[in-house]
Amino acid sequence: MDTLAVKMQTIDDKTMFSAVTRENPEIVIDFFPPAGTGKGYTSLELLMVSLGTCVSTTLISFLRFKMDKSINGVSAEMNGTVCEKHPKKLNKISLFLKVIAEDLTEDELQDALKVVENKICPVWAMIKGNVTVDVKTEICLPK
Repeated sequence: MDTLAVKMQTIDDKTMFSAVTRENPEIVIDFFPPAGTGKGYTSLELLMVSLGTCVSTTLISFLRFKMDKSINGVSAEMNGTVCEKHPKKLNKISLFLKVIAEDLTEDELQDALKVVENKICPVWAMIKGNVTVDVKTEICLPK
């Protein structure tokens, strides 16, 4: 079994943390005032980043290597709806994916997304059943 390691520590007198993995640059995690300073990513924002990058990277890989499609790039925008009561978890994430490709149909993209959701993306698998993920897509031709 593979193991992932993250090191983190507080870096102020509130809730700001520094986190590093492997030899990557440090990221700063914080909470909104008054508990924190708001000068870093929140944990829920990082969860959304994790979902967006996981869906995007697994989608690109599946389209390129399993479906033999020419994918020039993917961009993603996300919005998360947070519960009003504690725990203030995400109820819903709206994910908009723009896929840049010459040879991809909407049906092929939707088929690939089903595979990504149900078989490949580990972050989606972890939140499935706890957070509704609503995905919208657009295919754009390369410039």
